[in-house]
Order: sequence, then C-alpha cells, then structure tokens
Amino acid sequence: MSENYIRNFCIIAHIDHGKSTLADRLLEATQTLSQKDMREQVLDNMDLERERGITIKAHAIQMAFKYNSDKYLLNLIDTPGHVDFSYEVSRSLAACEGALLLVDASQGVEAQTISNMYLAIEHDLEIIPVINKIDLPSAQIDMCKKQIVDLIGIDEDDILLASAKMGDGIEDLLKAIVERVPAPVTDTAKPLRALIFDSMFDAYRGAIAYIRIFDGELREKDKIKFFRTEKEFEAEEIGILQLKKQRTGKLTAGEVGYLISGAKDVKDTKVGDTVVSASHKDVEPLPGYREAKPMVFAGLYPAQHEKFEELRDSLDKLKLNDASLYFEPESSKALGFGFRCGFLGLLHMEIIQERLEREYNLDLVTTIPNVRFKIIGNDGRESFLDNPANMPDTGSYARLEEPFITAQIITPNDYIGNIMNLAKERRAVIRESEYVDKNRTILNFYFPLTEVVFDFYDKLKSMSRGYASFDYDFYKYMESNLVKLDIMINGAPVDALSVIVHSEKAYEWGRRITGKLKDLIPRHLFVIAIQASIGSKIIARETIRAMRKNVTAKCYGGDVTRKRKLLEKQKEGKKRMKQVGNVEIPQEAFLAVLKLE
Repeated sequence: MSENYIRNFCIIAHIDHGKSTLADRLLEATQTLSQKDMREQVLDNMDLERERGITIKAHAIQMAFKYNSDKYLLNLIDTPGHVDFSYEVSRSLAACEGALLLVDASQGVEAQTISNMYLAIEHDLEIIPVINKIDLPSAQIDMCKKQIVDLIGIDEDDILLASAKMGDGIEDLLKAIVERVPAPVTDTAKPLRALIFDSMFDAYRGAIAYIRIFDGELREKDKIKFFRTEKEFEAEEIGILQLKKQRTGKLTAGEVGYLISGAKDVKDTKVGDTVVSASHKDVEPLPGYREAKPMVFAGLYPAQHEKFEELRDSLDKLKLNDASLYFEPESSKALGFGFRCGFLGLLHMEIIQERLEREYNLDLVTTIPNVRFKIIGNDGRESFLDNPANMPDTGSYARLEEPFITAQIITPNDYIGNIMNLAKERRAVIRESEYVDKNRTILNFYFPLTEVVFDFYDKLKSMSRGYASFDYDFYKYMESNLVKLDIMINGAPVDALSVIVHSEKAYEWGRRITGKLKDLIPRHLFVIAIQASIGSKIIARETIRAMRKNVTAKCYGGDVTRKRKLLEKQKEGKKRMKQVGNVEIPQEAFLAVLKLE
C-alpha cells in the first residue's frame, strides 16, 4: 500500500485516564475484531495488566478504516502508562507520526500527561488532544479545555471530546487521525533502516522484534544485521500485527510489523536498536538508542534454600521477555544464595516479584530495595555500589555520590503546604512552581532517589487525598553525606538488613528499624539483642526478653535449695544456648523498612 494511506499513531496518557478502553473502542469501530473476540482491555494480555488496570508492555495492532471511499491503514502502537517504562514510551513515539493525548475530564492534566506530551513534542509528533470520560457526572470539560490550550497553545476547536466507555466521539477521532496525522515520509530506494520499538520471546520461534520500517523494504530470506549487537541473521518470517500475527512476506517503508530472524535471545533484539541490511556496511543507525538502566536494586532469595536453581531458571525465562531485568548471583550470611536484581523502578520490581511467584510458583524473600550509588576512589576512579553490604570502609574512598531526580508534582492548591513539608523531610530542593489554573499548581523539585523509592508515593497520595500526581526523570549523581547502617542481631550483622542512609537520618532510621524488628521477631528461650550501628558505634538498641521456661517438675518435696540448684543449672544452659542459638527472622522483618511510619 502507498505510504499516503498509512497512519502511525499512539495513545499517551496518565495512568487510569482510559487509554486501554479507548483502544478497545477504536478496534470495535474499525471492525478489526469480531464481537466474539472482543473483551475489555483487549491489548492488555497479561493477567497483572488486567487486574491492576495498567499497561506494562507496549502493544501494536493494525486497523483498516474507510474514509471518503479510500481505505487507510492505521497502526496503533500502544504505550505503557507508568513512569518506570518511560524509555519504552519514547521508542514507541519514535515509531509514530502522531499521538492522541488523552486527558480524563474529571481529573484534568496530570504530571505524566505533561511528561508524555513533552516526549511527543521532542519527537516532532502531531498531537491530537482528546478529553475522555465526558459522560461522568464529575466531568469538567471547560476546565480541561483551558488547561490543554494553556499547555499546548492550540485552538480550543481542535480538542476532541469522547467517552471511551460509552463509545461517544470515536468516529470523529478516527477521522481526525486520517486528516491530522501526517503520512510517513519514506524512501524505498534507500538501504533498509527499521526501528525495534518492542520485542518478545516465543518458546518455539525465539526472539520476535516489533519494527517500524523507515527506509527501504524488508523481505523474507533477506540477510539482516542488528546494528548495536552487530549480529547477522536471516529474516525467516515477516508480517503485520493484528490481534494475532499475520504473515505477509515483506514490509515496506512506513509500515509497522514483526520480524522473526532466528535470534534466540531477546538481548539480540534490543528496544531502540536499528535493523539494517547485512550487505550495506555504511548505513547510519536511527537516533535515540540507549540502554535501559536499572534504577532500583533488591536481593531476591528463595524461601527454601534448595529452590535456588528453580529461581535461576525462572529469572532466565523471565528475562527472555523483559530485557530490562538485570540480575547476578549473590550470597547472604542471613539468607543463603540468591540474586541481586536491578529494576526500572518500584512498580517494575513489584511486577517481576509477583510474576515469579505466580507463574513459576516460587516463595521469595525480598530484601530492602535500594538505589545504585557512585563511589569516587582516592585515585579518582569511579565505581558503582548496588548492595549496601559491599560498601567499603570509610577512608578507602574519596566520596560517595547518590542519584538525584527531577520530580514534577501537580497538586490542588489546598495541599501545597503538606507536600512542601513532605518534600523538606525527604531532602528535596524546590526548583520552581507554576499554576496550571486557579485551582492547581505544578511543583518542580530535585529529589534524592533514595528518598523516593520507599513510601513517598503512598504518602503523597494519602496527604493529597489521591489528587496529587507525580512524575520523575533521572537528573545526575551528586555528593551526599551517606553512611552505612548495619543491623546486628545478638552481635552478628545481618547483611540483608543493611541500608545506606543520609547521616542526619541514621539515628532515626536505626531507632525505627530496631523498634520494628522487636515487634516482628518472635521471642526465643534466650535474650535477643537488636542493635543498629554505624561502623563500631552502636546508635540504637532494643532487647527481646527470653521466654521463661524453667522446668521444676522433678523437684517434688525436699529442701528449697534443690529447686534453686536446678534453676541455676538451667540458667547456665540458657547462656550456652544464647552463644550458639539461631534466631528465626520472619520475611516481614526484611520488609520492615518499607512500612516504617
């Protein structure tokens, strides 16, 4: 088909603004799916996505739409909604010429709406603003229109109104896509260049790349090369993406589809990489590629030590479908053998943990999540630290740096004071503030990432009654006065409970962690000392009293000294028990830091 009749577009929105529901209505209106195949969130094919109501993996689907007696092919490239997956969003945007900017009529413009809009502008996309959920009694259409006009600077008449749930405004939306999204600018005479905007793993076919052709054309049996990995393969199968893959044998410039090349590892089909012809050695790659870098790290250990190999196999299989997951073996004195895993963010970590437990039937112990710190050695060399247990001794390095983020919070004006106090507690530096309208304000901060990865988002939502929205992006590493806080139980450090904190917060953290552990660790037959220390200095202590189990059943009759002698003998035995006794620590204790109030 001529590229003049092709439209490549995506839907960008804040979480829960109706993106997946709108995609359902578009598929219905274009009769891409029969009524029999239709269900809610049809593009969200993971149980977790459907339960949580979020999109975790990007999806693509082709629709045919007849307009003015001409047939158009509309390629919808769906995008994840959460900030953890912003790199996937950026690659999906790079494969499009237009974007539907979706705004909830009852919520208005939120933090991620703005973040995604700026991403779309960076990629020079035609933005079509859509106000969704206009059927709600709480819909504030005029307010939303004003916010969008102030944000993008477009004419109010260009804003479309829709109700994805009720199906209102869908026909106008499809017409606007045809009229306003530009056709792809292509050149089939140029050597092949195709962008990989997503990939997945099939147990029988290997790695499958989802691609958008920018230049040239791709046919089955062509010799191809993945630019970044420099690996060469043969195109075994090529086709377009409907709900199921439809083999076509070739793709030309401007089209979106899939490529099966015989690659056995999803790491070969990296998101953002360029597919080129193996015979053209001097082709420039498409811009914008970068490696997905983990931001949050945690240890994953099997609850039963003998299941270590099962955990390794499960992580290997999961990584085939998620190239952004990072893991390497590690051991802990407290927990045995496990893996240090890197995640894009806390949501990514939750999803991976839940998928391991559901899909692979594993019972896991997860350590405290932390970020990656940068160590500047005395000789000026840089190294990274993602496990607090491996932190070198003070004096063996010049300084320690922690990652900072630029954060954007959009909040009703009533909650600004509470949010400013929370930001101050979390060592934030305010950059600027601006009004969205007379009722809402955008607050921009620099935050240490360590202060955000624990319970910041939950606290923000509770103090703003759910109205504040939060979005962030990595800024840079900055020097901080950080210390390693060790937790010792009966004098032995528990490496899985170690945490790196700011020196000003160390005493407070130590006191709170020891207090929490005192409540969670069950009493034993001997006294248990729980201590928090920085180096050799103890800064907090709690004591769990022993259970009093003195057996005097065989002391019947006779002098009282007989009973006293028996109790003294048992006391000596308890002292020995304290020296060699193992303390049972429940899983809740390792997550205690996450629930500190």
